[in-house]
Amino acid sequence: MKVVICPDKFEGTLSAVAAAEAIAEGWRGVASGDELVTRPVADGGPGFLRVLHASLGGDLVEVPTTDPLDRPVTGHVLIIHETAYVESAQACGLAYLVPKERNPKLTTSFGLGSLVRAAPAGRVVVGLGGSGTNDAGSGWFEALGITPVDADGRPLPRGGAALLGCAGLRITGGLQDEPSGELIGASDVDNPLTGPHGASAVFGPQKGATPEDVGLLDAALAQWASIVERDLPGCPPELARLPGGGAAGGLGAAILALGGRIISGIDLVLDQTGLNRALEGADLVITGEGSFDQQSLRGKVISGVAQAAAEQGVPCVVLAGRVTTGRREQGAAGISEAYALVDHFGSVERAMAEPAQGLRELAAKLARRYSPGHDRDHTGG
Repeated sequence: MKVVICPDKFEGTLSAVAAAEAIAEGWRGVASGDELVTRPVADGGPGFLRVLHASLGGDLVEVPTTDPLDRPVTGHVLIIHETAYVESAQACGLAYLVPKERNPKLTTSFGLGSLVRAAPAGRVVVGLGGSGTNDAGSGWFEALGITPVDADGRPLPRGGAALLGCAGLRITGGLQDEPSGELIGASDVDNPLTGPHGASAVFGPQKGATPEDVGLLDAALAQWASIVERDLPGCPPELARLPGGGAAGGLGAAILALGGRIISGIDLVLDQTGLNRALEGADLVITGEGSFDQQSLRGKVISGVAQAAAEQGVPCVVLAGRVTTGRREQGAAGISEAYALVDHFGSVERAMAEPAQGLRELAAKLARRYSPGHDRDHTGG
């Protein structure tokens, strides 16, 4: 049989590429004659560049940049023909911060400017997700020469909270001056910048925001959006309410303000990695991620893969670190079955410590169940 293996990363333990390799190894150990096609995927967040590079090749260029607290780190720009791909999490990712450092009132997207400015191509695609910031891209703007200032014309401190005092922009050059560039944000969410479904309310708490912080940050981003609308040429109206503006702590709104557009990250990756072509003639699809929860069913990798599989009539099975969705929800999303490493091992600790081994073992069980030609020497156990 033909099996297509296309997981996302297992956050904090395995990249999407490593997860796909582990699943393939487990299946191959039981049914060595089956055709296995690996297509690791991502939705714009951490792992976005690695997945695209593994599937498409291209030139991966190292770029010195800074993290959410302005500490030096190294990011990358992936250049494929006339398109440059950037992963925002490589500059302002939450993974750079230990829990006590998480404070979206202070963290900044300034480092993203280094990555974008290093992209020589006319078309720049920015993967959005996994950010540790909530500054609506104001740090990135500063790196591009668009500096937020107070009522006295002084530059504001970096971070989301300071934007409450934004009174204007000092524009000295930057991306908005380039005549032919195309800017695209790849995102897995459609939340607006502000309001009860906005960046601060929905994603701020996971970045360290207290309930009081959420209110302050939401007001700060609303103030920032009003100033950007007024002072930045070409900024669309109602910036704070546009779908996708709340992605990655408001980086989506920054892209929209600069004349760019937001597209589905998972749709982009599925298209670029050729998953639909790989699904032709497939008998089974295996996908997965660290936590298969309600968010997984809303425009993220698992829902995108399941939809693509359903369109071609191919059953889809999920292997995840943990599973908190019910069978009815899974079925409605086109998922036949879901298995969790936590259940397989009996503990969260072992699931986190041995994810690759767990995926190999679960894949072997699936092969014994699904493959009519599984090797007879492996029927036991």
